[in-house]
Formats: sequence, C-alpha cells, structure tokens
Amino acid sequence: MSDGAVLHVKGRVLAGPDDVRDELWVVGGRISYDRPAGAGDVRTVEGWALPGLVDAHCHVGLDAHGPVDAATAEKQALTDREAGTLLIRDAGSPSDTRWIDGRDDLPKIIRAGRHIARTRRYIRNYAWEIEPDDLVAYVAQEARRGDGWVKLVGDWIDRDLGDLAPCWPREAVRAAIAEAHRLGARVTAHCFAENSLRDLVEAGIDCIEHATGLTEDLIPLFAERGVAIVPTLVNIATFPRLAEGGDKRFPRWSAHMRRLHERRYDTVRGAYDAGIPVYVGTDAGGSLAHGLVAAEVAELVTAGIPPVEALSATSWGARAWLGRPGLEEGAPADLVVYEADPRADVRVLAAPRRVVLSGHVVE
Repeated sequence: MSDGAVLHVKGRVLAGPDDVRDELWVVGGRISYDRPAGAGDVRTVEGWALPGLVDAHCHVGLDAHGPVDAATAEKQALTDREAGTLLIRDAGSPSDTRWIDGRDDLPKIIRAGRHIARTRRYIRNYAWEIEPDDLVAYVAQEARRGDGWVKLVGDWIDRDLGDLAPCWPREAVRAAIAEAHRLGARVTAHCFAENSLRDLVEAGIDCIEHATGLTEDLIPLFAERGVAIVPTLVNIATFPRLAEGGDKRFPRWSAHMRRLHERRYDTVRGAYDAGIPVYVGTDAGGSLAHGLVAAEVAELVTAGIPPVEALSATSWGARAWLGRPGLEEGAPADLVVYEADPRADVRVLAAPRRVVLSGHVVE
C-alpha cells in the first residue's frame, strides 16, 4: 500500500468491548471514522478488528544467555508482530533496542530499562547485580533510561536457604520506589514467592510480575492499593520442568515451585474476583519463544477470567493501563483483523487475518 493510499477496514471494529462500529478509515497512518473526501487509491480489509495486541511482559533483545545481536532482536520483534502483538512492555533487557523506535514495521516498545537484582541472585548476564545501599541510585538510572517503568527482581532462590527468598530489605525498596515515582516512573518486580510481596506493595509498587505467591491474605492489600499483576501463565507452565532440575540440589525450592504451579489458576482467578487488574504478558525472550500472546489469553480464560475481560487484558484495558491509544479517532493505526469475533472465542487470536502497523498492512 503506497503512502498516499487509504485503508478501509469494514465489518466489525471493536473500538471497545461494547463499542462496535461498522468501519474505519486509515489516512496518513491514522484512524478516522469519517470517510475521507475524494479518496482514490483505497484498499479494503474485512473482518473483526481489534487494537494491536499488548504483551505487557516481553523481552526483546534477550535470550536464555543474555543480550542478543540486533538481527536476533529484529526476528523476535517480527515474530511478535506476526502474532498481532503491536505494543510491548519490555520488562527488562540489557540490550539497547532504541533503534527499533525508528522502524515503522516493528512493534512499539515501552521499556523498563535493565533488570535490577541482588548480587548473584538472578540469571547470569541479565541484570545489574547490586547490594541494597545502591538500589536507589540504580533505580534512578533505569528510570531515566526507560520509558516510564523500572524492573526489580523481588525474589529469587537463596542458595544458602535452599528456597525462594526476598532480595531487598523493606526500607531499601521503599526509598527506591519513592525515587522512581519522583522521576515519573512506575515500578514492577519479578516475584514468584509469597514472602516478598507485602513489603513491595506497602512500599508503593505499581505492578507485580508472575505473582504466583499471591495468597488470600494478600489479595485485599493488592486490591486496596490498585497493584496490577501480569501472571505470565505460559511461563508458569514451565515450573514442573524447572523443579525437576532442582530436585537433588534444592529439594525445598523444587517442592515450592510445584506448589506455586499447582495453584496458579486459583491464584489468578482469586485476584480477578477481588478486582485486581490483570494483564497479558508472555515472558518471551528468556527461555520462552516470542509470539505466544494468544496462548496467554487462552490461559487467562482457563483460569476463569471471562473471555471479554481476558481480551481486554491484551487490548483495550492493557493499552489504557500503559497510556497508549486503541482505536480512537486520530490514533496511530495499529490494529489486527480476524475472521471471527474474538469476544466469542479468544482462540481466534491465534490466527490474525491481517496486521496493520503504523497504517500499513503487513504482508
């Protein structure tokens, strides 16, 4: 489609869960609900249109061993694009992916800077590994480098203890989160276990990744503070394999990981029922493949979240949470078109009919 062409999307445009329109137009890369006067070169796409999907926990520029080269990062981003993911919150990466911002053919990225972890308490080559006295300074550094988010590693295995344990003293995270907020950034944290959560939430954290340790006594605290969770259930599915690998050396940790896995759906449903915001994230880019956004939405439905709410967690609701537009008048034309209504069956998300990014149909 040439730069001067007009795109006409017709059928059903899902501007919101209950805001269904018959058509939209893309002119100059932006959405309009008014037919442009004198439109000549018009391309028509028919189907059910959604805002470009959101993966709110993804790592472009990272693999299981650490940072990757630009060609590999490009392949990761293209794989996400082909799955309909057009907005990514990159939840920690040691790679500089700013070059992606100049590419209209790649998903838009909201970065959280590089992970900040305790010394020798995270995956090698991923994070800044520091001690608590330096936490405020590193949070300030990543708040300035990122796009409004900072990522902490809230807990990890303590090899002396042989189990998951919090990484940071309460007062250190309180001061660090306050500094991030002063600089205009929100803070999220990787957390598998139960005992890291209260200190982080009471310190003012904005989001928890994975949140497998969320328990009945903590749910009211999350709900009261409005702390969101990104469960990454396609990642939690790997816990039994991880636990098997640790059985001999860390049996306590392995048993704990299995328990967290066994109650994962109850954990997510309990959070949703209490009004805790839940968003879609795949944790792609570590050991997981990219392009799994449809599988994660299906997992939320399996956990008991109603299909329309699971859909919102990767579309309307997720975009609002991240401060990015959906299918509003004048918004950038980032959308995905499907054969059937994804509100009726979220499995439709696995087969995009057309992807429109920055106003261009991706072939």
